[in-house]
Amino acid sequence: MSRKRKGRPLSGWILLDKPEGMTSTQAVGKVRWLTQAAKAGHGGTLDPLATGLLPIALGEATKTVPYVMDGSKIYRFTARWGEATSTDDREGPVVAQSDTRPDEAAIRALLPGFMGEIMQRPPAYSALKLDGARAYDLARAGETVELAPRQVRIDRFDLVDCPDRDSAIFEVACGKGTYIRALARDIGEKLGCFAHVTSLRRLRVGGFDISQAFSLDSLTELCQNGAAQEYLLPIETALDDIPALVVTGPQAERFRHGQSLRVSRAGLPDAQDGELVVKADGKAIGLALLVDDELRPVRVFNPDLPITPMSRSEVP
Repeated sequence: MSRKRKGRPLSGWILLDKPEGMTSTQAVGKVRWLTQAAKAGHGGTLDPLATGLLPIALGEATKTVPYVMDGSKIYRFTARWGEATSTDDREGPVVAQSDTRPDEAAIRALLPGFMGEIMQRPPAYSALKLDGARAYDLARAGETVELAPRQVRIDRFDLVDCPDRDSAIFEVACGKGTYIRALARDIGEKLGCFAHVTSLRRLRVGGFDISQAFSLDSLTELCQNGAAQEYLLPIETALDDIPALVVTGPQAERFRHGQSLRVSRAGLPDAQDGELVVKADGKAIGLALLVDDELRPVRVFNPDLPITPMSRSEVP
């Protein structure tokens, strides 16, 4: 007999405006504690220094986390000129300095070279693994960390403001795996002046926008008033860019049990093979692959499964 997961059967997305000084794991734990949800995860790590949009999946929405993590992101950050740090942000000690300061024209002239598919060397202080160990653990232990450059995608790189000669504010739209700290480091090196990130804020993740996010204080108040579930975004919100197919009655029941369905291609989105969101009664019940006339379940959502209640003190 399988052991039931303790907690409330909440399924959906909560968009948190993460405060500075909190890790993404701590933020997920706090939201799970507030909502008493049985299961929770996040859609893309933010460093403790960073603030902004942290999509948090509850319950069956955790099955859609990979789709959010693969989505594009938008960040706004401030780079400080004249200093390189060990962590490429203001949390690490200064390791190199320069009296050179770039002017606005030089900065703007440099940015097109960072557009498109580029090679980027991840920061030494990152969660990537090197010989089975986290890079940041090796770096903290005093070891020299050399991570291989990786290809990342930069869709937009704008200079927003130059508030003083020592800093500049940028906005970047980028693909999965891009390190903003590495961008600041690299543009500082190209400009011959060194640079590191002093502030970082995430504004968008896939289809989620910071305008939809709740502060931790607001979310706490909602949960204390028993209203958190009313503000959950549906599971399928993370899948808005995937075509949907509606099934009814016996078809929906078979799909929920993991069985493939024979479907008519008439009226299907673009009538092409590929991944589809499967809906029934106005709700997403899973993801499937359409191959010829067969709909094959990939992930099945069961948001209404019974879950054993628990007291707030039991939530980790």
